[in-house]
Amino acid sequence: MAAWVWVVVAIAIVAVVGVVAWQALARRRSGRLQERFGPEYNRLVNAADSRRDAESELHAREERRRRLDIRPLSEASRDRYLRDWQTVQAEFVDDPRGAVATADSLIQSVMAERGYPVEDFEQRTSDISVDHPRVVENYREGHRLAQASANGDESTEDLRQAMRHYRALFDELLEADRDEPMARDRDGHERAIDVDPDRTAGRKAR
Repeated sequence: MAAWVWVVVAIAIVAVVGVVAWQALARRRSGRLQERFGPEYNRLVNAADSRRDAESELHAREERRRRLDIRPLSEASRDRYLRDWQTVQAEFVDDPRGAVATADSLIQSVMAERGYPVEDFEQRTSDISVDHPRVVENYREGHRLAQASANGDESTEDLRQAMRHYRALFDELLEADRDEPMARDRDGHERAIDVDPDRTAGRKAR
């Protein structure tokens, strides 16, 4: 066989190996992004023109997140926000619309104190999705319902759902290093955070 034929065969083999290696790398990259972003990965893939575009966006989010100085809350700040949330819950009974607006502002305050930029909502959700991908959709839905409330287009049930959506992100922002959000009673024992407006309404009624 002529030498040039062997050269062509060798080039073809190298090309095939390169393609296989590239595909394996792409699969690993996709798998890592799927594992990290969970439902947010699927949401973005479905919304984007292509999987590559969606994954490029997620990579960009990770790069931006690396440049942010995100820090945990101090114990004093965590306790203060818990008290603020409990106040918002109590207000929900008499003023659901006002309580949801306050909850929205409270979420932004927590984000800002932890180091997330809060000027633009879409950017907030992108930044939050890197650290809290499984609750960022709750935040979007809560914000949507809050906006509907501000425009006068809401029901009490919608507002209750907005509070519950906000609660999911609020819990994680305050207790990001724990599997189950906890707060401390005055005696030092841990208890689960109670942020259900329904239960708050029941306690107030009694």
